[in-house]
Amino acid sequence: MIVYRPLKAIAALTFDLDDTLYDNGPVIRRTEQESLKFLRAYHPLLAEVESAHFQQLRAELRRQEPEIYHDVTQWRWRALHLGLSRLGLSEAEASAGADEAMSHFAHWRSQIEVPQETHDTLKALGERWPLVAVTNGNADPALFGLGDAFQFVLRAGPHGRAKPYEDLYHRASQQLDLPLGSILHVGDDLTTDVAGAVRCGMQACWINLRQANLMTHPEARLLPHIEISRLASLTALL
Repeated sequence: MIVYRPLKAIAALTFDLDDTLYDNGPVIRRTEQESLKFLRAYHPLLAEVESAHFQQLRAELRRQEPEIYHDVTQWRWRALHLGLSRLGLSEAEASAGADEAMSHFAHWRSQIEVPQETHDTLKALGERWPLVAVTNGNADPALFGLGDAFQFVLRAGPHGRAKPYEDLYHRASQQLDLPLGSILHVGDDLTTDVAGAVRCGMQACWINLRQANLMTHPEARLLPHIEISRLASLTALL
C-alpha cells in the first residue's frame, strides 16, 4: 500500500464494480458475442448484422442526446429499438424485440466469476464497515454472488449522473447518513473513481491492477489517498 495523502477515520467504503472487484474484459466480450448471436437469430433482416451497426446507432443517439450515456442500459435499449424500427418493425414489435434483447444481454452480463480474494476481502471489511457499490455500469451484484456484500447499490442513470459527476457519491453519503470525508471510495479508474471521489470530498483508493505508474499515467489528475495493487491489501486498514 502506498499512501499519498493522510487518511482520516473511515466510517464506510464504497466500491466500483467492473475491473475493481473482478476482471470485466472477458465478461463484456462474451456478452457482446452472445448478444450478437441472439440478434442474428431474432429476425431474418438481422441475420448478417454486425455489432458495428449498433455501435453506430449508439453514437448517433449520443450526438442527438449527449447526456444519454449516463444510463448505459437505457442507451443500449434505445439503440436496439432504433435499429429494429428502421427495419420496418412496428413500435410494439421494436419495443418487444429490444426488451428481449436486453433480457438476453442482462443474463450474460451477470455471468461473472468473482475471485475468492474479493469475497474474502469484502467479508472481512463488511464486518467492520458498511459497504456500498457505486457503478456506472449495469452488472447486478445479486446475480453473481455479491448481493449480500453491500448495503445497497447505486447505478448511474437511475440514481444520478455517471461518475466522475458527484451525484452517486453524494447519494451514497446521504443514504449512509455519513459525511463525505469519512467514506473511502475504491476503484480502478483514475478519472471516474479517484478524481471524482476526491473532488467531491471523499477519500479515494486507487487499485492499480496493471502496475501502472501514477506519476506518468495519462489519466492521473488528482492524487488518491492510497494506492493498492490487490484488493486484499485493504485488510491492512482493519
